[in-house]
Parts: sequence; C-alpha cells; structure tokens
Amino acid sequence: MTALFGLFLVIPAVVIASTGADTPFAPGFPSPWASGGSGWDEAYEKAKKFVSSLTLVEKVNLTTGTGWEADRCVGSTGSVPRLGFRAFCLEDGPLGVRYTDHNSAFPAGINVAATFSRDLMRRRGEEMGEEFLGKGIDVQLGPVAGPLGRVPEGGRNWEGFSPDPYLTGVAMAETIKGIQSRGVVACAKHYILNEQEHYRNRIDVRIDDRTMHELYLWPFADAVRAGVGSVMCSYNKINGAFACENEWTTNYLLKNELSFQGFVMSDWGAQHTTLGSALGGLDMAMPGDGGGPPYGALWGGALTEAVLKGQVPQWRLDDMVIRIMAAFYKVKSGNYTSRPDVNFSAWTNKTTGPLHPLSNQSSIGVVNEFVNVQGDHAALIREIGAKSVVLLKNEKAALPLNKPQSMAVIGNDAQDTPGGPNACPERGCIKGTVAMGYGSGTAEFPYLVSPATALELQAATDNTVFTNTTGNWNLAAAKAAASNASAAIVFVTATAGENFITLDGNAGDRNNLTLWDNGDELIRAVASVNPNTIVVLHTAGPVILEYAKQHPNVTAILWAGFPGQESGNALADVLYGRVNPQGRSPFTWGKSVKDYGAQLMFTAPNPALPSQTFDEGVFIDYRYFDKAAIAPTWWFGSGLSYTTFSYARLEIVVHNTTNPYQAAGGLTPPAPTYGTLDRTAGANVVPDGFRKISPYVYPWVSSSANVSGPASVSPTAAINGSAQPVLPAGGAPGGNARLFDVLYTISVSITNTGKVAGTEIPQLYVQLGGEDNPFSVLRGFDEAALEPGQSKTVAFSLTRRDVSNWNTTSQNWEIWDREKFVFVGSSFEAIRLNSTLPPPPASA
Repeated sequence: MTALFGLFLVIPAVVIASTGADTPFAPGFPSPWASGGSGWDEAYEKAKKFVSSLTLVEKVNLTTGTGWEADRCVGSTGSVPRLGFRAFCLEDGPLGVRYTDHNSAFPAGINVAATFSRDLMRRRGEEMGEEFLGKGIDVQLGPVAGPLGRVPEGGRNWEGFSPDPYLTGVAMAETIKGIQSRGVVACAKHYILNEQEHYRNRIDVRIDDRTMHELYLWPFADAVRAGVGSVMCSYNKINGAFACENEWTTNYLLKNELSFQGFVMSDWGAQHTTLGSALGGLDMAMPGDGGGPPYGALWGGALTEAVLKGQVPQWRLDDMVIRIMAAFYKVKSGNYTSRPDVNFSAWTNKTTGPLHPLSNQSSIGVVNEFVNVQGDHAALIREIGAKSVVLLKNEKAALPLNKPQSMAVIGNDAQDTPGGPNACPERGCIKGTVAMGYGSGTAEFPYLVSPATALELQAATDNTVFTNTTGNWNLAAAKAAASNASAAIVFVTATAGENFITLDGNAGDRNNLTLWDNGDELIRAVASVNPNTIVVLHTAGPVILEYAKQHPNVTAILWAGFPGQESGNALADVLYGRVNPQGRSPFTWGKSVKDYGAQLMFTAPNPALPSQTFDEGVFIDYRYFDKAAIAPTWWFGSGLSYTTFSYARLEIVVHNTTNPYQAAGGLTPPAPTYGTLDRTAGANVVPDGFRKISPYVYPWVSSSANVSGPASVSPTAAINGSAQPVLPAGGAPGGNARLFDVLYTISVSITNTGKVAGTEIPQLYVQLGGEDNPFSVLRGFDEAALEPGQSKTVAFSLTRRDVSNWNTTSQNWEIWDREKFVFVGSSFEAIRLNSTLPPPPASA
C-alpha cells in the first residue's frame, strides 16, 4: 500500500493482490508518459506544440480545478488567458446534461444495454454529445463501467450497463465513439471497483489479478481501445491504496498495459495527497479545492511548488498537460478559439447570477442563455425506451393490447409527479413515475410523459373505458378499480442512486430486492381480483418476483427500467404492439438476495477501515447462478417477443492469422519535456496588481514558499524518466493489438416463424474450459429484424482475447489448452445450437 503524509511520500513494496500466491509483484512507477499512436498522432503533435509554449503556472492551471462552485460548470480548470484558451468545462452526466434546461433526459445506461443494439448505443452517444457541445461543455462525465454490477443492490448500477463485462465493454465503446464524434471528450468512469455506495469513500477492495483482468478491467480496456479521452478514478481503495493515487491500477494497468493516451481525472474529492496523486498517475484534480493552507488545494500552487522543489519532475507535469490537450485535440476540429462558450450555470436557473458562485467577491453577469440543444432527440429517446422494454412473461395472449373494452391503470409509478418531473432535486423521490435513478447521474427533464398520460390518450382513441388509481397503499381502492377491468396494469418501482441522498432509508444502495412503496402487496392485491393483471416495472435492476411469475392471474410482466423523458409513449408502443419488444435482460433475476453469491457490505467490522475481499472471483450474476446450480426467476439475456424465431446451420470458420501472437516488448523512449520552465520565484508568484477571488484555486506559489529546497523526497523509481519496458499485454490502446485478431467467425441462420415482424437478439456464449472458468460467457450478440417468414444469417467474430484467460505469472493473455464450446441462443439459458470450438489456428 502507499502511505502518504502531506507532501512527503513513503512507499513500501507494492502488493497488487491480497489473494492467490501466483500474483506477481507489479511495480507501478514511474507513471508512463503518453506517446501517441493508434489514432492519437495528430492530436499528440498539436498538444506538443501547445504545451511547449506554456509557462509552469499555465501548465499547472490546466491540471487543477478552480474549486467547487468556483465557476459555472460542475468542474472547471484554470485557463490560459495569454493564449486565449478558456477553461475546460466538465459536466455530468451519463444520461444527459445535468443542472441545465432545454436539454434531453435520455434513457439510462442499463436501458440501452437491454436493447443489445450497437446502433442504438452509438446513436445515443452521438445525440448526447451534440447536447453537451451545444452547452459549451468540453468533457462529458460518462459513460459508466464502474460499478460493473457485482451486487444487484448497487446504487449506481443503472448508470452503467450490465454486470456482464462483454456487454458493458461494447456499450462503453459505442457510446464513447458517439460522444467524441460530436466534439466532446468522453470520460469513462468510475475507475475502478467502485461497486457499492456504502463506505464508497474509504472501502478497501481486495482483489486478485486474474479477476481484475477478466471482469472489471475488461470494459475499460474496450473504452481505451475506442479512443476515450479521459478516465475518472474512483473514491475507493484497491489493495490498500486509494484509486486516484494507485500505482498498480493507474500506472501499471491503465497507462502501461492498456496504453491509455488520454488523461486521468479524480472523482470530486477523491484526491488525497499532492505527491502521491501526481506520481501515482493522476493528471487532473477535480474539483480542485480541499487542501490546507496556504493553497486551499492539493494541487494548484502546491503542485507548482512540488515541481520547483524537484519532487515532481517536469516530465510528469508535462505529461499531465500533454494528455489533457491531446484528448481535447483528438475530438475537436478547427482552432481551439472557435469552440462554443459555456452558456449555462450549473448553480442557478436565473438569467443573471454570480460568475463565481462560491465567492462573495464574485461579479454578477449573464450566466444562463437558455440554449435549446434538444434537436429531434425525443425520437431516439422514445425508440430506445421501447426497444429496451424486456417482456418477461406473456400468457393468455395478454399482449399486445387490442382495443380492450376497459383498462385500469394502478399505482403511483404510472402517474405525473406533483409539481413537475423535476420537483425533487436530483430525482430523489418516488412521488410519481420513475424514469431515472437519483444522484449525480441525473439530468433535468424537459418534460416527462407518464404512463398514465400515454395510456389514457390511447384509451380515448380506442374508446376504452379508462380508470386510473394513483396510490399504492389503498389496496381496497386498487381492487375495486381492477375487479371489472378487461386489463389491469400495475406500475411498481424500486429506484436507487448515489449515497449523498438517502431515500426511504436507502443510502444510494438498495437495502433489499423488494419493490418500494408497497409494490409487492399492490401486485398481489390486484392479481387476487383480476385474471388479466399486467405488471410494469421501473426498477434499477432485478427485484424478487418469483411470486408474480408463478401467479396464474399475472398474465404479463414487463421491465421498463429507467427510460427517460418519453417513458409513457415508449411503453405504450410496446403494450399496443407498435414496437415488438426486443429488450433482453442485462442482468439475472434471482429468487433471493443470497442467490447472487457476492453480497453488498452494509456494515463493516471496522467502520473506520472498511475492507472487502472479492473472493467470488469472476463468478458474479449468471456466472455464479450457473456454477452454484441455482435456478433464477429469469436468466441474463432473457426476453420474449410477439413472434417466434428458429435457429439453424451453425457454422464455424477458423481464420489463419499472419503471425503468431507475440508479447509486446522493448523499451519506451525516455520521458520527454516540453519547453523550458522559469524556476525563479518572481515568475511563479501572483503578478503585481492581480486581485484574487477567494476561495478560487490558483497555480501560483506562496510568496513565502522556499522553492529551492529541500532535496526531493520522492521515490527514485517514481521520478525516473529513463526508457521503460513495455508490458507483455500492452503496446497499443486497449492492450496488445494482436489480442483483437479475429480467430473465428461463427454464423447461424435465424428465421421469423411467427405472424408479425420482430427483432431477435441472438447471443453467442463461449465455454473456455475448466472448473476455474464459468460454464460459458457472453462473447457476441446481434439484432436481426425480420418480417414473417424472413431468414437472415448472423455472423459473430471471436477474437483472441475472447477465447483467452489471464496468466498472472506471464502477465499476459493466453489461450489455454482446454476443450472449448460455443453456444448460440436467445439467452444464457435458451441455447438453440452448440458446437465444439476447433483448436485455434497454428499461426495463433
């Protein structure tokens, strides 16, 4: 672990794992320097030219946030006024622009994962990127692969995609490509092992090297390969050291093995030291404040002082700024002076207000221009909302609805929110329909179409008698409304979020997997009187629903997740068959919390030093259920359609590669520096006549600072700028480029054997062999839109990484000599075709 005291650094031997004797020592110093390549060269050359022209304090200014509420964005760096370069604006979040208006509220990440559609993942990223750019934002704080979803109660799982690393990796890559194609830097977060909200600021996660690679690091590797510009390090510790100064996870894994060329920023307040974070690989401190006197920050003037003293070498500072500017140039076209100005304030919805809200010295000006960035994005939001609905049960031809004689809509979760959809700050309530979770991953709704509104409109069109019962606790009223209805639709919820909000006793993480607001009793009450009870779920993840699955009067169950602003319209599209459901569950539905194996730690034996070992290894979600021979209510990948599909003709083609896989090797160039630093005191103190705004964070050193000494106390390895070895699994963004060679193509023919058009989601699973591997893991998926009677051949590509395991001794991916199988079907359980996988080509 790393022990840090102020500006002094004491580093004993680094232990990268607490489990398993085969885990090697993995030194994480020095922090690797960016080198360009793989789509980064042009941006890197522009960054070198820009950074070479900067002074020491200008460089530091770009690495350090100006403080919480110091500027108009959730996060802002300093600027370079001399060159006309305005500050970077960073803003939440993963489903839309937070704290603004005239923006869209997109479906949550977990919904877009449920579509199993690469196209929708990419398009959602593109349209979010357009909105962030239109507001003048440089960095979108999303998408999310941490939490991955180790435990189903995890408060922020819904911000991400799925507990399956392959599905999450694809969603991360497509979202990032979409965002960055519109001129905004994407930020992959929260890196890494931020798997619960309880104790999130200090929990020490203990994990072995193989589990890290095969599960939690996998989607971040996909993000890096997709060219992501920034990565946000998380609050927690990993194997003893905080994530934002963890030399194993940041230096060794992210910057060396994955060859990440962008910049690492801290989560807000996750930076703990000056030197530890700088040498441990952090590149940008957010929000920047939080240190003691004289700087009120751990970087800013403190970092300038550390550079002048030689505690942080110039090459490490230069690398921070090169990475930041390269990420900027990678996504921007044209001159930097032409980028849109920030046109909103995160801190007020008024036209005028303080330019620096936290300071009582701030001047007043126009802070909100109310720029409308929504475009025609409602159409995509509705499309994703509908195509992410997972039809879990459909009996007695309950769905699709066809002009029922009467309909009862029952439950608080169907209703408009009193006071409007944004009445509860950060969506921290359940006073109407739930269309997103709560916390910093939210956005303001421009509007929210409730299910009751959409269904009442459809009922009027169809001359359906419509009854709407708004409460969940008056079960007698619910029964009365349902008893004579042709269809009774019950709406229930279980939300989750970030731990700065406690909602109904749930501090971010859910306390259990039951429905909220008396939802389970509401379902039972309605089903007791109506033989056509349809259940709609707006939940953050799985809930315990075995009783509803088995109830003969519950004819249909639909999971609608957190679908965003078009919630009611999207749901009505599915209920009435305008959209044939293609959603597939991105998680497994257990019959009890214990069925999941890995458990959330609600109470730590030592609350001051909470620690948790992820000793389940790679066996989470469906992998654990299968290993433990536990039958869930519904498996990962499950979902019904209004039509049927058949599978035939599984074929496997083995591809010869040009050269056998080789470990990366050799040495990097020595650490470069850019420009000559003026180390005189006069060049690095506040200029004469400059009036500081307190408590704004500035890059200048204190006039009383002794910048000529003492001699550096930093570890020799941490400040060593000589050529460094390239790791065997490294050498290119995302890892060794040969890991992504396609070794196999697996194809199947799918036919729509029903009477209506529909989209099937074929899924490819691979059995890697051996008891230490799951029975099978997802390694491919596609969407096949088919008319009745139509057939289509779907092809999956299997890469070397897809059929490899991590070898902790060689520190590389290897194809183990074990018999392997492939399975193709419509879920983890519903396998239609299977075959042995031939040995890899000799050239592999």
